[in-house]
Amino acid sequence: MKKNILKKKCSFCGLNEDHVSMMIVGIDACICAECINRVHAAVSEALNFQKPDIAQVKRRKPQTKTSAVPKPEEIKKFLDQYVIGQDDAKKYLSVAVYNHYKRIDQDVNLSDIEIEKSNIVLVGETGTGKTLLARTIAKMLNVPFAIVDATVLTEAGYVGEDVESILSRLLQAADYNVQAAERGIVFIDEIDKIARKGADNPSITRDVSGEGVQQGLLKLLEGSDVNVPPRGGRKHPEQQYIVVNTKNILFICGGAFNNIEKIIANRLNTQSIGYKAVQEKDIIDKENLLQYITPGDLKTFGLIPEIIGRLPVLTYLSPLSKNTLYKILTEPKNAITKQYLRLFEMDGVKLEFDDEVLNYIVDKAIEFKLGARGLRSIFETVMVDAMYDSPSDVQKELCITLQYVKDRIEKLTAKLRVA
Repeated sequence: MKKNILKKKCSFCGLNEDHVSMMIVGIDACICAECINRVHAAVSEALNFQKPDIAQVKRRKPQTKTSAVPKPEEIKKFLDQYVIGQDDAKKYLSVAVYNHYKRIDQDVNLSDIEIEKSNIVLVGETGTGKTLLARTIAKMLNVPFAIVDATVLTEAGYVGEDVESILSRLLQAADYNVQAAERGIVFIDEIDKIARKGADNPSITRDVSGEGVQQGLLKLLEGSDVNVPPRGGRKHPEQQYIVVNTKNILFICGGAFNNIEKIIANRLNTQSIGYKAVQEKDIIDKENLLQYITPGDLKTFGLIPEIIGRLPVLTYLSPLSKNTLYKILTEPKNAITKQYLRLFEMDGVKLEFDDEVLNYIVDKAIEFKLGARGLRSIFETVMVDAMYDSPSDVQKELCITLQYVKDRIEKLTAKLRVA
């Protein structure tokens, strides 16, 4: 009788040597070729997930100088394709961006004259296009772009995110190419939410998410070498850092600055008494007081003078009129109506809107006071049923009528009343 030979088994998956291509035998264990491949794949994935090698980041070749910076007129024309109205803000942005990148690419022989950086602050109601303007400029220039919400930032040592996390987002957008990130654009949204609490009556407690954050932003806005955690989060003593110079990073800050119109109105009303003062009050456009905003109004609102000085370009975005909202629905490359026409076309359905439908949607957006964002929310509410049915429906034409829209918006209005 033949003696049974004990076959070797993989200590990981349990397969014996007859079922694998190769078995490696150790002192007290065995491993098959398939398990070796799995372990190799897992280790490689873990290594790739780790923070990037700092030395490798520094060794990357710098980008070459931009051959030609788009002229302000060209920048504005590009913005016109995506943003309706806001001509004043577009002009300010176009000139500031043109001068910024012209300054970066200036001839080294002209280094005896140092041109300082011009960061920008945009003031406007929610939904007027602040973020869209910054994102569109970054798209045109093909530079790394990061959007950061200022509301999550706190002073170093407190719960929240350090200001250096702003640069971590920019590094991630640049695929950790430091030279590319140092020519990028950062949009800091909700800058008004870090205004000093009680500007007239300072509190005896620390303002860690207000004035403390503003103090932390100073070195970023002005231009200095900043130690940035590669993967964001809080700094730790044992952690390696990437050094990023912010001298050539353009910072665009945006905020609604709610009720700043009252500050502007009070300032405009404190003019000298007399016939000239009465004439000036008649000229003032009370429907759009933001156009008269000055750096002093930002200081009264709660921004510290040091940070206002590092945001020299101040411009405003006008409230959206009914005519502007209608154009936003139909004219830009990313107009919501064009998006839905293409979505239905992909399902083989021809979509049409009655003229009064779009006017009704615009009226509701003004009523809800949601700006351009409100147009999309209303559109999503109106079209959800049609989007659900159209892929399965044999009907190849769909016309959205006014009654169809009213029925669906009535449901949304009822929800808002309950809320």
